[in-house]
Amino acid sequence: MTWASYDVGLLALMMLAGLVAGFINTIAGGGSLLTVPALMALGLPADIANASNRLAIVTQAGTGSYRFHQEGKLDTTAIRDVAVPSLLGNIIGALAASYFPVSLLKPVLLLTMGSMALLMVFRQAAIAPEGATAKRAADHPRALLGLFGAGLYGGFVHAGVGFVLLMVLAGTLQYDLVRANALKIFIALISGASSLAIFIARDQVAWVPAVVLAVATSIGSVLGVRYAVEADPKVLKRVVAALVVVACLGVAAQELWGS
Repeated sequence: MTWASYDVGLLALMMLAGLVAGFINTIAGGGSLLTVPALMALGLPADIANASNRLAIVTQAGTGSYRFHQEGKLDTTAIRDVAVPSLLGNIIGALAASYFPVSLLKPVLLLTMGSMALLMVFRQAAIAPEGATAKRAADHPRALLGLFGAGLYGGFVHAGVGFVLLMVLAGTLQYDLVRANALKIFIALISGASSLAIFIARDQVAWVPAVVLAVATSIGSVLGVRYAVEADPKVLKRVVAALVVVACLGVAAQELWGS
């Protein structure tokens, strides 16, 4: 479809959703809960919206990773340990998503985000505890399994996967939230690229809205990195907790509405 095929007003609203999504994806997650419905509002089927959203994921993750690296917050020594299991899971999940309805994983989204919300609200000390030393993923089978599971889920639907990755990186491996977010979006970069390649091969990407959304989310990602680096750690933790709760409630409302 060409530019003329889309409503200009809806494209503008999608850009706004992308700007906000790029910001919150960088400091927490759940931005796809805004962008996928925005793409569907343009008239895209759910599978095409899910596939087209991956271009924005790749561009915002690439922009955010570069900015975090410039700020010295991206732990490059940990990339191989965290990226491999996530990438393997992501490939499997994306292949499944290209053939099966996205709605199959809605209950999983609600469960994982709900668990993260409870953990962030009632046991904030378990997430990036003060003074903790980050651990190597290769030395923790539970972390490797969690990263694989996050990749599997992210490859299928992506929405909310940032929360699952934070649970592993900040909760299990005990990275502070800034460095956990830096690793999280780098994982999103390589995983998103593999998913995008699969969806392109399946001819499931609507390029006009995908490009518009990609530009908007990239700008939001730059703003998110700036906030994450400059914010007080305690304030950042509260912001992440609030975003988890809001996103969880949003998914629950969507599930009830859909039923």
